[in-house]
Amino acid sequence: MAIRPRASNTPLLKGRFEFSARNPELGEIEDAFDLEIDVPRNFPRDLPTVTETGKRIPRTPDYHVNEHDGSLCLGSPLRLLLLVSEKPSLIGFAETCLVPYLFAVSHKLRHGGSLPFGELAHGLPGILVDYMDLFELKKPEEAFRALQLLGQKKRRANKYLCPCGCKRRLGKCKFNFRLRKFRELSERSWFRQQAQEAEKQLEIYRKHLQRQRAGS
Repeated sequence: MAIRPRASNTPLLKGRFEFSARNPELGEIEDAFDLEIDVPRNFPRDLPTVTETGKRIPRTPDYHVNEHDGSLCLGSPLRLLLLVSEKPSLIGFAETCLVPYLFAVSHKLRHGGSLPFGELAHGLPGILVDYMDLFELKKPEEAFRALQLLGQKKRRANKYLCPCGCKRRLGKCKFNFRLRKFRELSERSWFRQQAQEAEKQLEIYRKHLQRQRAGS
């Protein structure tokens, strides 16, 4: 791949991305995709946007391609940030975030069926489920509240009730220590943006519960 000229100072990588990866159960896959990787100014505290330009990957939810812009959904944003923090470079991003997705897609294109590795639901529903796992919480509302608190200054966030349901302030609960590692991953504005996106899905979830209760 090569850096393409653009008006902004942020890198835009475009070209043929070749990879070789092995999975103990699925074997080895060698493949290549034509990609465009838009690297944000504050990477690795923000994530690159990857678009497949060769039209090999169907632009459908079952291939985890975002309908609004055609970018690849490599996983939940917070999970990806956590992975990138362990290898904070473009090579690290490719190894930990991009290659696993392309491996799964290549396997699906060759053999059909669903994507391997126990995929999450596409889009915001899957993201909320993954955030529940990351925060070790049991309800989507709790994960959403944790995102909101990560978007605030620590002193202010500590005055609110903890999202874990203990009925204590966050500053008095051990859950506060669990959130600390996530605060280090990005800016408060990034978490506020994620909370805004998650709020849309949470509203859909609430309406779904209301319909279920009305029908019972």
